[in-house]
Amino acid sequence: MNYNVVKSEPEVEPIRRGILMKSITIHNIETSVIERIEERARQQGTSLNKTIKNLLMRSLGISVDSIRERREQFLDLFGTWSKKDEKNFRQYNKVFEKIDKRDWV
Repeated sequence: MNYNVVKSEPEVEPIRRGILMKSITIHNIETSVIERIEERARQQGTSLNKTIKNLLMRSLGISVDSIRERREQFLDLFGTWSKKDEKNFRQYNKVFEKIDKRDWV
């Protein structure tokens, strides 16, 4: 079984973290290689795409952990609101839902 990855033009790729993300094409990957990647993905509980990206990064000496560490530095800025937080937010911002027609004349 061979997998082919479609290469797309840079202008249609999303821009993430200020870096243009590209896709690449790899033809005729041996079945044994794919099977090992699939097995690793299952073991790690990650997608094939993420597993392949991590393998490439490690093989090039790019630390996957340093990217995770950088992300973790900002985790306190992300999250979800409790029901109470959401209720308070909506209550305090209710005033902005009213439109005063006098402002638009």
